[in-house]
Amino acid sequence: MESRNPATGDRIETYEEPTEAAVDAALDRATATFEEWSARTVQERCGHLERAADLLRERTDEYADLMTREMGKPIEQARAEVEKCAWVCEYYAERADEQLADEVIGTEADAHSLVSYEPLGPVLAVMPWNFPFWQVFRFAAPNLAAGNVGLLKHASNVPGCALAIEAVLHDAGVPEGAFQTLLVGSGTANDIIADDRVRAVTLTGSEPAGRAVAERAGSELKKTVLELGGSDPFVVLADAPLEETVEKAVYARTQNNGQSCIAAKRFVVHTDVYDAFVGGLVEKLDALTVGDPTDEATDIGPMARPDLMEELHDQVERSVEAGAEVALGGEPLDREGAFYPPTVLTDVPRDAAAACEETFGPVAAVFEVESGAEALDLANDSDLGLGASVWTSDLDRGERFAREFEAGACFVNEFVKSDPRLPFGGIRDSGYGRELSRHGIREFVNRKTVFVNHGLEADGS
Repeated sequence: MESRNPATGDRIETYEEPTEAAVDAALDRATATFEEWSARTVQERCGHLERAADLLRERTDEYADLMTREMGKPIEQARAEVEKCAWVCEYYAERADEQLADEVIGTEADAHSLVSYEPLGPVLAVMPWNFPFWQVFRFAAPNLAAGNVGLLKHASNVPGCALAIEAVLHDAGVPEGAFQTLLVGSGTANDIIADDRVRAVTLTGSEPAGRAVAERAGSELKKTVLELGGSDPFVVLADAPLEETVEKAVYARTQNNGQSCIAAKRFVVHTDVYDAFVGGLVEKLDALTVGDPTDEATDIGPMARPDLMEELHDQVERSVEAGAEVALGGEPLDREGAFYPPTVLTDVPRDAAAACEETFGPVAAVFEVESGAEALDLANDSDLGLGASVWTSDLDRGERFAREFEAGACFVNEFVKSDPRLPFGGIRDSGYGRELSRHGIREFVNRKTVFVNHGLEADGS
């Protein structure tokens, strides 16, 4: 397994995959450590999360540089990602005790009944490369707080990030067996899912990967949470504050070099503001700097791998063949590295690749509609359902729109983003289950019913 710099193509480092015996030993450690870790109080476990937050902030530049070298994230965004990881650690350190407290439920007058939230055991996390620290910490923080132990199978192109995450948690006092990185391939991960020592699986990644994990885990009757990407609509109504909306649209499409599950991908624009919106979008995207992700002035870095750039360009070419027009970009940049320019497609047919598939890169597909009803119909015309946003000066109408979007997270006058305080996840082919908030920390716990009959004691029986 090796990591390569997508801006230059240079190899960074090569890593040895663990042997079968080493994986077996890791599973044994996870099982043994779970007994001790889960027996600690929530407050004790969360103390280590507080320390992890401190260490993350102390090492921000180190970890940001690592992310940028391994997958091309612009350096400023990489620093922000480290800060967000610290935030999620602090959030659960502050709230986990309350979120995991027994829920007392009134039943019979002479009974005491409650629901307790108890950890399941070792949980395997199969994580992607695009937010290599954040997506791991949004799994690790709630699960460690809940008393579970984690096994990380990270994406093969960010092994350095995977090992750094393990190290920072261990440095924060989390026992070695409570969080372990396994630099294994998908075949070994499949075997780990089936192992009796693993109790549950979470995956963030592609739809095919999600189906494979769900099938394997389902055959073993193990709980899964899947976040499988999206083709988020960005609906611009006729009364939208246009200048601000265009500014937000640019970032919503290009954050993380356009490689975000919740990036806006389909821009659905009312005809009254269509020309102005497209003109503003093209102008601002064309002004962005594409280049070295370590340079503070860079807005868009390389795509994470050359093959991903090739897949994106194939989607653009197939969309053009179907009838879409290229208003900006549309060709890989002729330079070293996996660089693809900001691209705008207009007149995109509903059956074109850019309309039906997730475009994981800086490509915006723009659609013109004549009414709010048509906009909502087009927005919901997708097998995916992760996020959606609507832009309007009428907040009541915006909220009605948000409630009618078929997606897991719907925003009014803001681009879709994850927040430790809010549940995150999708519907349909975007997956199931939720991460973050109190909903996320309760995904991998046993919601145990406890019923105590006081009446029997009162009768003297």
